[in-house]
Amino acid sequence: QVQLVESGGGLVQAGGSLRLSCAASGDTLSCSVIGWFRHAPGKQREFVARIRSNDGATYYADSVKGRFTISRNNANNTVYLQMDSLKPEDTAVYYCGQSGYTTIIGALYDYWGQGTQVTVSS
Repeated sequence: QVQLVESGGGLVQAGGSLRLSCAASGDTLSCSVIGWFRHAPGKQREFVARIRSNDGATYYADSVKGRFTISRNNANNTVYLQMDSLKPEDTAVYYCGQSGYTTIIGALYDYWGQGTQVTVSS
C-alpha cells in the first residue's frame, strides 16, 4: 500500500503562488506515476498534472500549462506542484494520487491523499 499526504494549500490572491507537496510512504517503489487532480464545488474532478517516477516525464492539463510545474524528489519520495499566476478558477481541493499507469484518468489511480484546499481570491 501507499500512503499519500498533501500539504501547502491556503488562501492567495490572484496572481500569487503556492507550492503543494505530496509525500509518499509505504510501497513507494510502486509509485510509477504521481498525479495531481482538483475538485471544485459543482464540478467534476479534473486532471492537473502528472509525473513519472523513472524518467521524470511530465504532462499538464491545458488549463494550467505554463503556470504550474510538477517536480519530484525521489530521495524523500515527495512530489511538488508549483502553482504560479494563480486565478480564481484554480480554487479547488487538490489531491495527489498514485498510479501504475502513465495516465490522466483518475479511475486508474489506486491511492489518494486527503486533499488540500486552495483558494484564490480575486
